[in-house]
Amino acid sequence: MDICRIPVLSDNYIFLLYDSARSQAAVVDPAEAEPVLAALESLGAKLVAIFNTHHHHDHIGGNRQLKQAFPDLCIYGGVGDRGRLPGQDVFLQEGDRLQFGDRPAQIFDVPGHTRAHIAYYFPPIQPDQPGELFCGDTLFSGGCGRLFEGTPAQMVASLDKLRNLPDHTRIWCAHEYTQNNLKFALTIAPQCLAIQGRYQEVQSYRQAGQATIPTWLDVEKQTNLFLQWDDPALQAAMDTTDPIQAFSRLRGRKDQF
Repeated sequence: MDICRIPVLSDNYIFLLYDSARSQAAVVDPAEAEPVLAALESLGAKLVAIFNTHHHHDHIGGNRQLKQAFPDLCIYGGVGDRGRLPGQDVFLQEGDRLQFGDRPAQIFDVPGHTRAHIAYYFPPIQPDQPGELFCGDTLFSGGCGRLFEGTPAQMVASLDKLRNLPDHTRIWCAHEYTQNNLKFALTIAPQCLAIQGRYQEVQSYRQAGQATIPTWLDVEKQTNLFLQWDDPALQAAMDTTDPIQAFSRLRGRKDQF
């Protein structure tokens, strides 16, 4: 399974999964159809599936046009998004599995950003391969999604599921927010050497016009404050010993940043 990153809109990423043996593709969160159609034409691939993580327009905007172009494709999404995902055929929930090419995927319910958000995780087939996580707007490089429909407790529980995946997991999040997220992190933990180093690295990437996605789970565990709600240092910075409250206060500060 090859993964093509397609930048669209101002800061979105669409991910095209390509099975070269079968000349088939699936797409994660197609904000727009035209860039996907162009990529498919370049590859000579047939689109067989859309994997939606949640209902926001910048993740589903291309659903209808892609379905028109490939009437036999199957549109997947969370059961709680019934009626909110154009053309949805399959209604997924925690513990469900699906397959693309030779790669099976596990489904996680990860509410918080929205009430029905799901994530798709493809475990590695070989020990030296990474797992592939498509997490929409739940976990970002250096950050997490805003809480539009969920609660801090829900988001912490969702992020904890993702935090407990193997460290050698590639995270394909849907927005290029890394630089701003780390800039914020340095206002909370200015002395953290890991965050300082990551911020400098990301600045170099962005100045060169390079993407910072995918990121790696082990990197995020070291540099993403939104995965550190149970760290005494973060709790001290948020003036609380309650993990949920620490996360909530951190999210509130980011919302005002």
